[in-house]
Parts: sequence; C-alpha cells; structure tokens
Amino acid sequence: MSERREQIAAEISQRTGIDDAMIERLVHTFYAKVSEDTLLGPVFESRIRDWAPHLQQMCAFWSSVALMSGRYHGNPMARHLPLPVHAAHFDRWLALFEETAREVCSTTARDHFIERARRIAESIELGIAGHQGILLRRGERLGPPEERSAR
Repeated sequence: MSERREQIAAEISQRTGIDDAMIERLVHTFYAKVSEDTLLGPVFESRIRDWAPHLQQMCAFWSSVALMSGRYHGNPMARHLPLPVHAAHFDRWLALFEETAREVCSTTARDHFIERARRIAESIELGIAGHQGILLRRGERLGPPEERSAR
C-alpha cells in the first residue's frame, strides 16, 4: 500500500473505528446469513464452491470500499452482470447487510458501511438492468423477468 493510501486508511480507521478485524467479522457474519437465506443463498451457492477464497476477496473488497486501502483488484460489476437477480435480491442483500452492520459495528462504522453498501447495490442494480437493455428511470427498480416481459 502506498504511503498516501496508508495515511487515508489510517484517517478513516481513526474516524470510524473500522479496522481489518471489524471488516472480517462483518464479512464472515454477513455471508453466513446470505448462505442460509432462502432468496440469496441459492444464487451464491450455484456459483461459489469454496467460500474461503470468496470471503477473503470480500474482505479485500470491503477494505478498499471502507478504508480506501486499494486491496481489492477485481471488477464487481462484471461479476454481477450475469446473475439472475432483481430488485428483491438487492433489497434482501441490503437488509441482511444493514442488520449485520448493526450487530458488528459501532454507530459511526455502521453508518459508513451502510452508506457505501446502498450505493454499491444501486450501482450494480442499474448496471445489470442496463446490461439487459433496460433503462431504469429515477426511482424505478429492476423487476423479475416475468414482470419485465409484461412491460
């Protein structure tokens, strides 16, 4: 990590209380819930054979998102584009994430994570819709395929 990046991460960590241990607790607790969830679990289980590398990658992702650490070097949009998901999946993902952040984090850290999670969910939902040729207007959500064909 560059000196500047280390400084930024340290400042955010000092302000929010977020550190690698908190990120790991958040990620592991959250994905344990996801894997058991009746809506989200099947989407993940159909694609993830070995959870350990995925959790490691998600810890790096959230370190980059929350602390600006630069540890994640992937393309989350590309990974999500082919998924069979719609607004209900994003709502459930956010509900579980927010629930977990409330359980694991201090108020400042929780708010920091949740703000970013909401932006990420919105961005990926818009990206998936666009990839499917659907232009969502402000406030519109990506409905299930059966609703889209009725439009």
